Amino acid sequence: MARGGASLLDIWRARGQWLDVLGLKIFVVEAGPDQGAAGGTGGGTGERRTTPLVVLHGFPTSSHDFEPALAVLAAERRVVLLDFPGFGLSAKPRDYSYSLLEQAEVAVAVWRRLGLTRAHVLAHDYGTSVATELLARRERDLLPFEIETLTLCNGSVHIELAQLALTQQVLRRPVVGPALARLFREQFFVGRMRRILGSPRAIDRARLAAMWQGVRESNGHERIPAISRYLDERTRFWSRWIGALRRFDRPTHVLWGRRDPIAVPAIAEALHDDVEGSALTWLDNLGHYPMLEDPRAWSEAVTGFLARYDVVR
Repeated sequence: MARGGASLLDIWRARGQWLDVLGLKIFVVEAGPDQGAAGGTGGGTGERRTTPLVVLHGFPTSSHDFEPALAVLAAERRVVLLDFPGFGLSAKPRDYSYSLLEQAEVAVAVWRRLGLTRAHVLAHDYGTSVATELLARRERDLLPFEIETLTLCNGSVHIELAQLALTQQVLRRPVVGPALARLFREQFFVGRMRRILGSPRAIDRARLAAMWQGVRESNGHERIPAISRYLDERTRFWSRWIGALRRFDRPTHVLWGRRDPIAVPAIAEALHDDVEGSALTWLDNLGHYPMLEDPRAWSEAVTGFLARYDVVR
């Protein structure tokens, strides 16, 4: 528990708002020195104008994963985070496809509501597939804002290289998956999370409890089997997403916790090869959640890359 007996997730809840988007309540957090500016901060002659940053979270957690890094990320720019449907504090409807294509649609709708016309895109885990869907729409002139840069962090877009846990494989099965999800308990979740970190104690117990609280919010654990079918979409849409990535012509940063046992280093190397001229940064002692394991090192790697592409006017 945090101050006043509130959990870390409850404090995060108080920082955000819910937007009605495509018939769903979507939880959104904004931070930064000028939250209301669609184009960024700064603007006088000779000033560095920062482009907003939009953040796409991973499975099975939420935007709250980025809270420890947010002070650095938002020190000089507007940052927009959202919880996808089925995750965290957003709506978790029973009758919903939870397709990555629909998740991309929701993200774009949120950004349009907030007046974004251009942004840096940062994606972790599950969010990396949503990001590559955005690239596919961009090259078809179906994206209503400009992507300035792309940062991909510990995600298995190259599904053929991923080392999936047995639990991940079982959850996507039509009958067994829902039965397993109903049996989920916090102790199991915490144990599973600790196994994918660079060091088992890299994230403290209060943070892990908040992650579990986000999963369980509104019985969200019961949606995990439906959401888990995103792994099948990574195979089905491989050519669409990897093809768009290989044709992407904006600065790209592959930022990776090298000790990730699921999104293994070979995936980072493949992504680096996919995008000509991309930067590859290793965080040697970190695992699947580097933004939580070492928030400062991770966030400084993010902002150091983004600062190279802010405009001086």
